[in-house]
Amino acid sequence: MTTKFLRLCTTALFLTSTPLLRAAIAPAENLLPADTLAFFTVPDTAAFRAACKTSPQMLCWNDPAMKPFHDKFMARFNGKFIAPFERDLGMKAADFLDLPQGQFTFAVTVNGSNGHDDVPEGLLLLVDTKGKSDALKTNLAALTKKWTDAGRALRTEKIHGLAFTVVPLSSNDFSGILPKRAPVQELGKEPKPDQPGEIYFTQFESLLVAGNSPLAVEGVAAHLTGGGTPAIADDATFAADKLAQFRDAPVYYGWFNARLLFSQMLAAPDDDSDADAPAAFPRLNAKTLIAPTGLDRLKSASFAVRETRDGFAMTLHLTVPEASRAGLIKILALPPKDAGIPAFVPADAVKFTRVRLDGKLAWAELQKMVAAISPQGMTGVDSAINLANSFAQQKDPGFDLRTALFGNLGDDLISYQKPASGDSLTALANPPTLYLVGVANPDQVIAAFKTLAAMGVAQDAKTEPREFLGRKIHTLALRNGTDPATGTVRTSPLYLCASGGYVAISATAAVLEEYLRSTENQAKPLRENAGLAEAAQRLGGTGGGLFGFENQRETMRVTFKAFKNPAGASSVMKLFPAAFRDWADFSLLPDYAQVQKYFYLSVYAGKADDAGLTLNVFSPRPPALN
Repeated sequence: MTTKFLRLCTTALFLTSTPLLRAAIAPAENLLPADTLAFFTVPDTAAFRAACKTSPQMLCWNDPAMKPFHDKFMARFNGKFIAPFERDLGMKAADFLDLPQGQFTFAVTVNGSNGHDDVPEGLLLLVDTKGKSDALKTNLAALTKKWTDAGRALRTEKIHGLAFTVVPLSSNDFSGILPKRAPVQELGKEPKPDQPGEIYFTQFESLLVAGNSPLAVEGVAAHLTGGGTPAIADDATFAADKLAQFRDAPVYYGWFNARLLFSQMLAAPDDDSDADAPAAFPRLNAKTLIAPTGLDRLKSASFAVRETRDGFAMTLHLTVPEASRAGLIKILALPPKDAGIPAFVPADAVKFTRVRLDGKLAWAELQKMVAAISPQGMTGVDSAINLANSFAQQKDPGFDLRTALFGNLGDDLISYQKPASGDSLTALANPPTLYLVGVANPDQVIAAFKTLAAMGVAQDAKTEPREFLGRKIHTLALRNGTDPATGTVRTSPLYLCASGGYVAISATAAVLEEYLRSTENQAKPLRENAGLAEAAQRLGGTGGGLFGFENQRETMRVTFKAFKNPAGASSVMKLFPAAFRDWADFSLLPDYAQVQKYFYLSVYAGKADDAGLTLNVFSPRPPALN
């Protein structure tokens, strides 16, 4: 009796736990078809929510001091986006927002297009609800019923054994939210009628699969039902990127299939419809630009974001083998040289960047690019240089811009920014900044700058270089704009000086003088600031040819000042469409002191190796939040 009872209990336990033993939904790369152009995925939305709740940005957004600004913004956002979606779906958005528990993936696929036809890209959405699969089933059933009751002609299609519900879309769906495609009309031909879109969706176990065409969802359906069609995980480039870039459980990541996209664009036939039409400049299109810029050598691009107790980390990577680099890619592949912060950069600098860019190589590659894109364009560049030479040779017969400027370029570019000198909008928008260009002969380079400036704005011949600590500070007049009241052209000064193998350039005399005094004044340097050295080490050091720093606590202080200034807020909102300009009421922002604890610093570093180019970004968690 006891044995039978135990058997019955064991059987019941097995039967009731069968759903728990169900195989987990495969990751995005094992489900997406091989023709995927790009995808973005959050592998674990539950972990993503947890990371967001404790991130400095979300803590700041939800701080009580931000409530007036936050509430007004969200009211506008909900009215513009959430309410229309709820109206068109016939359900509350909250019914779906809590469903994602596993992966959340959005992808774009080729979808059968040959790159020059009217077939739209395939769009895919994958949402794994894990333990909330019953809630997903209930919500989809309710949604389908509401659409049917509203008169939608829904139908069902079987794809690899899965029943997909097909929902036809009308032109009024999501009106004002999704951008409408402009009608394409070829010269001499009737415009093609706008084809209404459709949504295909189904539920497989705990996974929601949705797409805009049967071909878009077919690959996913095949992988879910055991089909042997290739997935993006089978791509050798993706496999290498996954191993190198997506390890250590990123919170979210994305991948772009550059090789597939650019090869498709290069295979598209030329448009010769207006080949005989006269043109002052050569016609430029994507095919004209891809090869000269080196983009045809790019295999993939990816990014990955990680949130830890120590801070926020992001990696951007371009996969392009060293032997095949050309054009812009070759220019951006910086040599492994020290890009650390020099001792003369002051501790109060709020931004710093150093790039070990080879100026001569960059100039040579740029000339090749221009010549390949447009021989006439290179002729124009040569003409401009010859014009500058003719202008300068009236005073200096031996002047040659190619030698004086381009022939002197070194491999070191440095810039740093100081705090704004005032609270006016002009002062906030133009903080004191110093640029240092490493050159072989600084005097020749300054002469070249003088020539170029004189071609644009008449210079005062009586202005002599000013002596400062044994060095000459040159002043150039640059066109700055037109005074709206008088209509006269306003000019602004630019100061240049040769020092330590650099040409120092600034629009602020004081910051240039501070740099020249740095050899005598042993003030605390930026590189000794608390937390900076540790953050740089998280990136692997500063030896990859690129390093940058930002004091986010200070830059956000300036941002708050600018936004709380009515003129500044007005200038910012002009960047957005009129319909969005009443969303953000910057006058409701709190005093910055109430939220400054959420901001700290950020560093970034770049490097190139045999496989590609990588940029790493790291923002340590603000000490006040630990």
